[in-house]
Amino acid sequence: MKKKPTSTKSQTDFARLDKMTDDDIDYSDAPAITPEMFAKSIVRRGLKPRTKTQLTLRVDSDVLEWYKKQGRGYQTKINLLLRAYMQENQR
Repeated sequence: MKKKPTSTKSQTDFARLDKMTDDDIDYSDAPAITPEMFAKSIVRRGLKPRTKTQLTLRVDSDVLEWYKKQGRGYQTKINLLLRAYMQENQR
């Protein structure tokens, strides 16, 4: 059975897409993104580590316990969430 040759030409109508506005996009099948979902996506994306400084920081014990329950890498997750907050507030 012979395979059909595949075309390398895109079938996307880029001219039509360029004319679209944000209001023309149908988001009905995509859930709204909450701040919590955004924060998790930053952690999962795996930003490149930077030079770190050790410090002593006082946090509520229930907050620390919750992060520890997330498993290995909880300090990295805390750092990534702090970085996301910092970057959002620099805008």
